[in-house]
Amino acid sequence: MPHPNEIRFPQGVAKVSQLRDLRNSEAWQHALQNKCKDHRYYEIVEETLECGFKHHYLQLEDRSGNIRAIQPVFFVRQNLVEGVPGKIRSIVDGIRKLFPRFLTMRVLMIGCGAGAGDLGTCNAKDETWLANALQATLRTYAKQNKASLVVFKDFPANYRGALQTLVSGAYARIPSMPMTRLPLHYQNWDEYFATLSKATRKDLRRKFRNAERAPKIEMEVMNDISPLVDEIHPLYLAVHERSKLKFETLTKHYFRAVGRRMPDHARFFIWRQNGKIVAFGFCLVCGDIIYDECIGLDYGVALDLHLYFYTLRDIISWAIQQGLKYYYSNPLNYEPKLHLDCDLLPLDLYIMHTNPLLNPIFRRMIKYLGPTHHDPVLQKFPNADQL
Repeated sequence: MPHPNEIRFPQGVAKVSQLRDLRNSEAWQHALQNKCKDHRYYEIVEETLECGFKHHYLQLEDRSGNIRAIQPVFFVRQNLVEGVPGKIRSIVDGIRKLFPRFLTMRVLMIGCGAGAGDLGTCNAKDETWLANALQATLRTYAKQNKASLVVFKDFPANYRGALQTLVSGAYARIPSMPMTRLPLHYQNWDEYFATLSKATRKDLRRKFRNAERAPKIEMEVMNDISPLVDEIHPLYLAVHERSKLKFETLTKHYFRAVGRRMPDHARFFIWRQNGKIVAFGFCLVCGDIIYDECIGLDYGVALDLHLYFYTLRDIISWAIQQGLKYYYSNPLNYEPKLHLDCDLLPLDLYIMHTNPLLNPIFRRMIKYLGPTHHDPVLQKFPNADQL
């Protein structure tokens, strides 16, 4: 009789684990060791976020009993039309007056609750093996837990080869809101600035002059934000609440934990004016890349001082000074990134309905509910076709 926490497939077995089961697991430490968001980050996300996620970990073993991967997954109830504007949203809202949970489903998500997803292989050569294993087990696992959808959340495009087995099977691949990327092959900010269009340079000079006329703004970079978390968290929330698309909300405990447990990657940028914090940025530095994760702003002064652009200039300048080669920015706010000559870094969603009769219809419908379908700015990027 099969174990209730095991799902067998032709190449091996998937065992459902909790974080407490993995604390002393060498395989867990190896599963994501070459990723920027390694096993420590997933532990922090589970322990500090308060978004209703139910986290689990699938330990994938081959027929010889070797652990080939540990894949983080989580369950969440998701509104499928989050961020969808216009006529489609109006129709859905009308239907929800009679059926409140229409297009709101329990979802099994593969990946990370706060950021892009990765395959949790212990050896990078096993990505295709893991994709096939997940293809063979996830529908069963989702149905056991009464989830209607399986979603691979925000997987970078470099996984398309390994995850092609999903598209060949029952999944639809649609573009998620992409990250953006800026190569930093410059000696300093001024050299980069000179490459921008005349209109963009004129606009930025005006913005920077406004900030320079105000009392001096000073920047500090630190690894551990704990002493300042009560001051910076309201600034993060102020920006977060303005976003049309919200999935996770980062907590004070999250920021404390990242700084304390990932000091090799965490960088917190603090900007003060007259001793008061008016902006902060949270970044992760991995290899030659800086990932701009989130920003916080004091809107009492942020718009007048154009702090978004001011902080961006400082982060890019700092990254160039550190010899970093790429600046990656999280999704959304694409208009300024377009004018700053960033390109798109595609992220993909792989989605399947667990009902095999409904799934063919759902695969066609979901492409019209995808988040990028309703953002006209994205199509202006030179590499928009890569989405």
